[in-house]
Amino acid sequence: MTTTHPDLEKVEEFAGRMVGLMNASMLSLMTSVGHRTGLFDTMATLPPSTSAQVAAAAGLDERYVREWLNAMTVGAFVVYDPASRTYVLPPEHAASLTRAAGPGNMASMAQFTALMGGVEDEIVGCFRAGGGVPYSRFPKFQELMAEMSGQVHDVALIEGELGLVDGLLDRLREGIDVCDVGCGQGHAINLMAKEFPNSRFHGLDFSVDGVAAAQQEAAALGLANATFEVKDAATLDGTMQFDLITVFDAVHDQARPDVVLKGIADSLRPGGVFLCVDIAGSSNVEDNLEHPLAAMLYSVSTFHCMTVSLALDGAGLGTMWGEQKAREMFREAGFTSVETMKVPEDILNVHYICRKD
Repeated sequence: MTTTHPDLEKVEEFAGRMVGLMNASMLSLMTSVGHRTGLFDTMATLPPSTSAQVAAAAGLDERYVREWLNAMTVGAFVVYDPASRTYVLPPEHAASLTRAAGPGNMASMAQFTALMGGVEDEIVGCFRAGGGVPYSRFPKFQELMAEMSGQVHDVALIEGELGLVDGLLDRLREGIDVCDVGCGQGHAINLMAKEFPNSRFHGLDFSVDGVAAAQQEAAALGLANATFEVKDAATLDGTMQFDLITVFDAVHDQARPDVVLKGIADSLRPGGVFLCVDIAGSSNVEDNLEHPLAAMLYSVSTFHCMTVSLALDGAGLGTMWGEQKAREMFREAGFTSVETMKVPEDILNVHYICRKD
């Protein structure tokens, strides 16, 4: 028997990585707190300020704000001056931490840390017994996804995402029938309906709360051309026909993505377009080694996307299903033409433009 002795330099190096991980994981929670309480947004407008001044400006409890500021200081998010006991958020950091940054706001993504941690016990159970964690155990997931996608849609949906399809904007102005499958809280539908009053928009989602939020926003905007329906995407069968069908970051969550895609293909009129937006990655892990968010995406897949599908005895496609697998599934569903494009405002996703002829 031979004994393999570890490389002590590599042992020390990896131990350092683990220390960094412990700090980063806790800072992720504090980043989420900073986003949810508006502390980053407040600090971006302030000169160097004491903890009391920051707390007063944000309308928050000073003791909690002080502890948060100290975590942000040692985490190198904010800069602290011991002489004046003041804290400041550099504008270079605000560009990734505030709502004013739009799609550049990474702080909103930190909210997933707490959400996923809340189902860790159930996920550990699934490792031992199989199965999955049902969608009902993620009460805030749709709200967080709506916030993240909204950051992109608000600045890029019309000219950026829809503009990827040649001639589509003109058709929307003239008037066509549009369906968003897995519409969530319906923000994309409502943005399109407001922009293109001659077209008719219909959103489908199996979440009662999501559809209610979509209807509430449509009513607040006074939209007469946007409707929403509680419906399982897997029940699409071609009964309703559309000129444009969109799916924003939802195919990989489906229990039966093959059935959903076949239903979408059957529901497109001749000359119709399917615009599918999903995670940009590869189904081969070796191709994702340089992906800047690969570790997060595989983790989110384990803690949500894959498990909610498996909870329904589904395919468990997972977040990183990749372009090769996507093209294969689109072809099997009946699409004969698939183009891939990206918009600069969306760092996570690739846009598939699919046609049947």
